[in-house]
Amino acid sequence: MFKKFCKGGCILIVAMVFLAACSPRFDWRVVQSPQQRYTALFPGKPEKIQRKITYQNQELLQTLEALKIEDDIYSISATQIPIGQSAFLPKILDLLQGNLLSRAKDSGGQVIAEDVLYQTAARQKQASKEYLIQFKSNGTAEQWMRVRWITRVAADGSIWIYQISVLHAKAIPGDAKSFLSKEEYANFFTEFYPE
Repeated sequence: MFKKFCKGGCILIVAMVFLAACSPRFDWRVVQSPQQRYTALFPGKPEKIQRKITYQNQELLQTLEALKIEDDIYSISATQIPIGQSAFLPKILDLLQGNLLSRAKDSGGQVIAEDVLYQTAARQKQASKEYLIQFKSNGTAEQWMRVRWITRVAADGSIWIYQISVLHAKAIPGDAKSFLSKEEYANFFTEFYPE
């Protein structure tokens, strides 16, 4: 009886190890956001929050979908500029970008920019800029972020500003560009398709 119990226990342990090995750290899923006019590939089920922000007495809708996996936060922020308010675009984009870029520089971190291409939902290639941002605290590298901003004019004349980002909440050993270009990060960026 003891041998049968041990044999059964060993089989159960082997099965649990096998199942654990087969359970991916990522559960990739396509997330469609028709109201925000994009489709994205998230490594799990994101949480979604919406809020209204005020800019020069104008209410803007901002939506955030985000997910944390271990040391990484994957997020997509979508800000809608209403029809007829296109003059706000440069200033709002400057505010969104400037907040992150100046915070990194002020802390003694660094910002690496490069030109990239992304695809729309219609599979048209468009130019954009991507940033690798290092944040420091007390002179020590603590976090890196890979971020891209995309602007799109919708068919109704409203404008959407998308911020696609991954924040790695630990120091990166070695080359940040190589680290943040690994498949689990690259998929998130290449599979984002705005309308």
